[in-house]
Amino acid sequence: MIGKKLWWSLAAVVTAVAVSGVAGFAVVADRHYGDLTHAPAYVAEEPSPLLEPATAETVDNAALGARLTALAGNPALGTVHGRVTDTVTGETVWEQAAGEALQPASATKILTGAAAILELGPDDTLVTEVVEGPQPGTVVIRAVGDVWLTSGQMDSLAEQIGEADQVIIDTSAWDGDPFMPGWDPADVDAGYIAPLEPAMLYGARLGETEGDVPRSHTPALDVAQALADRVGAATVGIGPAPADATVLASVESPLLTERLEAMMMDSDNIMAEAIGHELAVHRGLPGSAAAATQATLDVLTEHGFDVTGVFLADNSGLSVHNLIPPRLLDDVLLDAATSPRLRPLLATLPVAGGSGTLVQRYGDLPGRGWVRAKTGTLTGTSALAGVVTAESGRVYSFALLVNGAEILGARAALDEFTSAIRES
Repeated sequence: MIGKKLWWSLAAVVTAVAVSGVAGFAVVADRHYGDLTHAPAYVAEEPSPLLEPATAETVDNAALGARLTALAGNPALGTVHGRVTDTVTGETVWEQAAGEALQPASATKILTGAAAILELGPDDTLVTEVVEGPQPGTVVIRAVGDVWLTSGQMDSLAEQIGEADQVIIDTSAWDGDPFMPGWDPADVDAGYIAPLEPAMLYGARLGETEGDVPRSHTPALDVAQALADRVGAATVGIGPAPADATVLASVESPLLTERLEAMMMDSDNIMAEAIGHELAVHRGLPGSAAAATQATLDVLTEHGFDVTGVFLADNSGLSVHNLIPPRLLDDVLLDAATSPRLRPLLATLPVAGGSGTLVQRYGDLPGRGWVRAKTGTLTGTSALAGVVTAESGRVYSFALLVNGAEILGARAALDEFTSAIRES
């Protein structure tokens, strides 16, 4: 209370000085210019407001719904299921088979991101430690799921350690099959996945730090080798860290929100699976694919989301076995737009024509710059789910899943569909 009184006292002094200064100037001005005569002060009429706040009366959701129904009939959309919601009123503006699941592709990452924020919190980080090994001169990296490791962090670990003869990496934090159901091992060289191991440099990319470039087939050993090269170690391997070993060095991952943004922007499958595994381990479950997907659905259910009709084979959406009703995706996005708990999720989504997987889309369409959404693409599948601010100022959430359609044509039709929301 004392602090508040002091603040108000200081504010009063500052205000008094300011007022006295103005008063003093007025006295001097009156002495010098008091004999001048002048016309009456100019008075401007109050202008009409340029913009009126969006209200239920000024937003014609019925007309918007009719227009969206017409656009949904575009043959380029194949089979389309979806829903559009007015986030101010909660009104369903348009829907088509919203409760029936379709293949979602990378729109799956919306569920992964939402569950992670709810369970781990937006400021969650991963700490990778290096401990003393079982023999003198040996150090062991305790891998905990950080696939965002960088060369700079390897330098930091080496500086903290000094020299070593051997570097071992403990990968026991994750177990199970390193490839998810429905994954094609050929996608490692294509740059879309890597064997799931709980430590990677730049998501196991080879020769690059971002993008869909070939990935390593031995990501954890690559981390061990990177540290070995810096500390002068002649050999590397995989093995357990001794219990209660002395910690020699550590590095910390970016915040969860930063990791989610990187995941969403480039639709990075490895990052999504790592976050799913982190979620499972945090809940005391194995670091496996089955545990990660179950943990995602359990967290969403515990926070009031209806996961009826959902089947997840992975957390990234790369699996062709995933099925999600667009209703659930829209429920998550509506929550993010209307309550604080999931609001950080919206900031991770690409901007139409401006960033991430949407940077080359929308052209001159009205949705450019106003749509924020997660894309999804597999053979015959296109998805788009996010939020859009209409010209009225009203914000709408939407989830659109397209199956059985040519990709480029479906993308163009989805961009046109969401641009129509912008024009409302």
